[in-house]
Amino acid sequence: MTINCKGKLIDLSTPKVMGILNVTPDSFYDGGFYKKESNIINQVQKMLDEGATFIDIGAYSSKPNADEVSQNEELQRIIPIIELLVSQFPDIILSVDTFRAEVAKQCIGKGAALINDISAGHLDENMLETIANLQVPYIIMHMRGTPKTMQQQTKYDNILKEILFYFSERITSARALGIKDIIIDPGFGFAKTLEQNFELLTVLKNFKLTHLPFLVGISRKSMIYKTLETSPTKALNGTTALNMVALQKGASILRVHDVKEAVECVKLYNQLNI
Repeated sequence: MTINCKGKLIDLSTPKVMGILNVTPDSFYDGGFYKKESNIINQVQKMLDEGATFIDIGAYSSKPNADEVSQNEELQRIIPIIELLVSQFPDIILSVDTFRAEVAKQCIGKGAALINDISAGHLDENMLETIANLQVPYIIMHMRGTPKTMQQQTKYDNILKEILFYFSERITSARALGIKDIIIDPGFGFAKTLEQNFELLTVLKNFKLTHLPFLVGISRKSMIYKTLETSPTKALNGTTALNMVALQKGASILRVHDVKEAVECVKLYNQLNI
């Protein structure tokens, strides 16, 4: 189970860790932390040293009720960061968290390796064709509506069945255009209640039915800190606990704010499965 990132084959049969770098001022956990070039370089160096395979950059917050950001502003935020990181770390594998085709195109042109789309192509009709033309790995996430409206769209008759159907349709559309490397993301916290997030985690192994690698992004999310009656800043232990559950259910990639702890999870998981 491999994906091709700029000519480098990444084997996802062994779980990998994706470190998060938000360059937005309003991300729910680390918004505004990384404004200076030195802070960005130091944080990325830290994540790479700790064992991150991928670094995921986002310039448009997708937290519930997040403010809209114009395409020009998103590009102005993210392109200089990609240029900086590619020049500083020539072998870095950058993932770009965007739902806009033009942003995806420009970021790949500057040296990013894969696209992480919270809308799976639903928020930009040109996205699937763009990814097909770029021939880069594509992460497709399950979400209803937009970050502004998603928490009003949480009614499901059968959440697993409906999400699997959603992915089946998206995968078929992507394959028809020639997209080869697809990773799915169930979208914890996106158009799902706290209870639904835990239900989804319980049945997570069923996503193996897609025969595709899947990513889990639960790092410091409300399903953890609300359950523990704490805050995102105090949700690392809970994140680590549920990341191990995700690995045991078959997750191929953990998308996290805290790389060291996630890499330790993967090492312990691998030891359990020798």
